[in-house]
Amino acid sequence: MLSIYAIPQAFSVGECDAIMAAISQAPTDPALLVGRNRDDNMRSADLVWTDEIDGLGWVMDRLIDLVRVANRDHFCFDLTAFEESPQVAIYRASAAGHFVWHSDIGGGPVSAKRKLTLVLQLSPQGDYEGGTLQVMPGAQVLEASRAQGCVTIFPSFTLHQVTPVRSGMRQSLTVWAHGPAFR
Repeated sequence: MLSIYAIPQAFSVGECDAIMAAISQAPTDPALLVGRNRDDNMRSADLVWTDEIDGLGWVMDRLIDLVRVANRDHFCFDLTAFEESPQVAIYRASAAGHFVWHSDIGGGPVSAKRKLTLVLQLSPQGDYEGGTLQVMPGAQVLEASRAQGCVTIFPSFTLHQVTPVRSGMRQSLTVWAHGPAFR
């Protein structure tokens, strides 16, 4: 059965801190789902797209290498591209930050081709309470590591959620590897 693939310390604490510092002054966009508005209570977070931040090109290079290894060693999917910029999601307790159960494959021309989802834990785990990434590859719910710098990779069709942040702020980076539609 396909499950989650974790890479502890894929990014160092210093690298995670550098990413968070680089995006700290960037304007944010509300995290909206296609065809939905912010008031539907499915997701409460703000987003920063890393391709809009100078000096973060190295992040995508590292993410590509991590997906390449995970796919070779665990998933064996037909991957062809990264068609979306990595996004940093900022979940704040003051906004009841969360994202309900969902999958990352949608009906749009880009989201329909998502094959693997990669989530990098940017925040130190002591900076927030709640905000756990949970993944349900089958009947069992698995919790992703909260360790700063850990990367979790799973098939984009897998149900997952971020539980409500009860205090503090959680920051994570997400990117998707794309390929031909599943058949």
